[in-house]
Amino acid sequence: MFSRICKATSVLTLAFCVATFGSGSLRPPTHAAATPATKLKVYISVDMEGVAGTVTADQLSPSGFEYERFRRFMTNETLAAVQAAKGAGASEIVVSDSHGNGENLLIELFPADVRIVRSWPRHGGMMAGLDGSFVAALFVGYHAATTNPHGVRAHTFSSAHLAKVTLNGSGVTEGEFNAAYAGALGVPVIFASGDDVAMAELKSRLGNLETVETKKALGFHSAETLTPDAASERIGLGVKAAFERLHDFTPYVVKAPITLEITFKNYTPAEMLSYLRIVERVDSHTVRFVGKDMAEASDFIDFIDSYSAEMTP
Repeated sequence: MFSRICKATSVLTLAFCVATFGSGSLRPPTHAAATPATKLKVYISVDMEGVAGTVTADQLSPSGFEYERFRRFMTNETLAAVQAAKGAGASEIVVSDSHGNGENLLIELFPADVRIVRSWPRHGGMMAGLDGSFVAALFVGYHAATTNPHGVRAHTFSSAHLAKVTLNGSGVTEGEFNAAYAGALGVPVIFASGDDVAMAELKSRLGNLETVETKKALGFHSAETLTPDAASERIGLGVKAAFERLHDFTPYVVKAPITLEITFKNYTPAEMLSYLRIVERVDSHTVRFVGKDMAEASDFIDFIDSYSAEMTP
């Protein structure tokens, strides 16, 4: 997920932050009741750094000369997952556009019965719209953590601003964080695609989920990659294989309360966030927030990743 980092710039701004968090107005999402067992609801969270061929900002943002082509490749990889889920009997599918501005997927190419989550801010972040009625979550185009020295475009929520994100003392990837969010709702992650480093990282934490390696990392900005068509084909087969052993997967659960620590590359955000009484400054660059559940932890990280004093309607 490309950076949407908080840039609080004044004590007055932080006073507003205190009021917002302290008043309880930043509420966890309301989760729908479970639907009948006959419905097979599937959630697909899609990022872009793990898409085949993606290596630099030239593919990742609207200003990049390859962006328009690569948003199509991102869409095609997602469509491959959608079609495979439908083939496995999925009756409802929600797709979350979770990269950059959240407006990357070419939504007109999706089947009419697919619902798509777009833009920010939104409760649940990259998993917005998920509730306990879904039977499975899939990750497409995911990448390694910011603490990993080997993955392509490796970062956790913000490549520009964050140096580390931990849950209950353990450093996490976006994939692990999102799996924990899903796990708190009883939803298992059964499939992921991205570079080889990212997939190994996820497997080491989530277990033997089905994965597809779209490329082999050669450096932060280089890879040996599949072609877009080959990646889409493999993703379709991987999702099919995941559903064939759906009973093998269990939700990934992080014990509550959730201790979230965020390390910034610069010291000022940590200093300013420490003005909030719900935030502890652990060291010069790190803050700690304790949430009652993953919904609160998600809201907190989305707040600091999105808020700016310069925001206008």
